[in-house]
Amino acid sequence: MAVDILIGLQWGDEGKGKIVDVLAPTYDIVARFQGGPNAGHTLEFEGTKHVLHQIPSGIFHSHIQNIIGNGVVLDPIVFKTEMQKLTDRGVDAAQNLFISKKASLILPSHKVLDKVSEEALGSGKIGSTLKGIGPTYQDKIGRVGLRVGDILSDDFQECYDKLVSRHRKMVEFYGKQLELGEQEQLFFDAVDYLRTLKLVDSEYMINEAIQNGKRVLAEGAQGSLLDVDFGTYPFVTSSTTLVAGACTGLGVAPKHIGEVYGIFKAYCTRVGSGPFPTELLDEVGESIRQAGREFGSTTGRPRRCGWLDLPSLKYSIMLNGVTQLNMMKADVLTEFDTINICTHYRLPSGELTDKVPHSLEAENLEPVYTELPGWKIDLNKIESIDELPETFTNYLAFIEEHLRVPITIVSVGPDRKSTLKRDALSIS
Repeated sequence: MAVDILIGLQWGDEGKGKIVDVLAPTYDIVARFQGGPNAGHTLEFEGTKHVLHQIPSGIFHSHIQNIIGNGVVLDPIVFKTEMQKLTDRGVDAAQNLFISKKASLILPSHKVLDKVSEEALGSGKIGSTLKGIGPTYQDKIGRVGLRVGDILSDDFQECYDKLVSRHRKMVEFYGKQLELGEQEQLFFDAVDYLRTLKLVDSEYMINEAIQNGKRVLAEGAQGSLLDVDFGTYPFVTSSTTLVAGACTGLGVAPKHIGEVYGIFKAYCTRVGSGPFPTELLDEVGESIRQAGREFGSTTGRPRRCGWLDLPSLKYSIMLNGVTQLNMMKADVLTEFDTINICTHYRLPSGELTDKVPHSLEAENLEPVYTELPGWKIDLNKIESIDELPETFTNYLAFIEEHLRVPITIVSVGPDRKSTLKRDALSIS
């Protein structure tokens, strides 16, 4: 059986958690393959909002096994708090949650290092969430980090002290002192809790499931335009957010990849620094922000908002081999008489292109828009795909024509039930 993969196609915050929750009932396993608590997947059902940071979004379905893969960087403190919140809501997450022994551990000292290194960048700040993600991946690549399986070793304390000593010297390089305070005790308390859970060799677990005909859904964090190789570098995250990251982050061979669900909003947002060609720095952008409640689920930071960018979507689709598109938050654009879609970039030379250049920032691109009529109908109240207004279906058709991939799911509201499945037009 194939592994289907769910990928964000923009700068993150596309609504991946909701789609995983909608698709999950048809799968046996949901596995998270990269990122850490810098991501927040928001799910809303039965009038309650749930935000998950490290735990896979299939956790609310008792029949599904949920795996935190080896490509994830895990903060034990945040994880323990997240598990407690699920318990408080009546979810026994420990019963169907499995954690890779090869997942990397975020130490309190990683978060301090993240903060001082970001501050040192001054006006050139990346826009880090300061969750220790970057320093943890640096230690992983530098082959000095700690992994979940290490907490089972007798010399874990010695290994921890050695790594913290290394971090102390790095912090001192920036003219600061490494002060961990109560965070260190909270870390070891959370590690003790982690030892009580199901720590596994997840690569074997997933591959055995594939051989036994089980259905697996791989869940990514952030978005394709934040990929460390192909995103808007250096304003990117520290991991591979593309389909390729699911292979390395779970131990799955490329031959096992099946459907690739590409998730995108009907407009664009991004958090933190970095280029954003279609950003709206006016009342239109603010209207989108307020209507879409565009504030970070992890940090609370207001998200930058802009019109849909088709060149960047084409780029993400190409890199991921997307087979189906899912449009999120279409209801947010209800109030507009007309809606713009960027179809090309105009280069400083005057030339038009629909390709993403080496550096979006350096090229000083001007977005070229096509204006379409709005629908001016509250999509939140629509329960069937057949009830969608013609102007909105024309909007979908315009996007499909340019992207050459069918839109099979349209979300018209935050709740689980506000998700319309669609038989898309044939794309030739």
